[in-house]
Amino acid sequence: MAHDERDQSDEHPQAPWWWGIGPVGAVLLIVTGIAWALWEFLGTGAANDPAAGYQGSKVVAIGLVLLGAVVLERLRSRRSRAHEAEDRQNS
Repeated sequence: MAHDERDQSDEHPQAPWWWGIGPVGAVLLIVTGIAWALWEFLGTGAANDPAAGYQGSKVVAIGLVLLGAVVLERLRSRRSRAHEAEDRQNS
């Protein structure tokens, strides 16, 4: 029953394209964004275009936010498991 409640809370009808890609997807976004920004900066003569690499930088930012959210979620779940184990020992 708890699994059904979690599935319902994870539904986002208006979610962006990057919603729920996980930590591997976040790392891939970061790597892809860095490569894109470097390609724009080094490959196309970005000196004439100050906005070159901006889209790649946005992809990196999205990846970093997603990766940070995954890390925080894991730390919180680890902390809650530690508190539960401590409560069991104290009872």
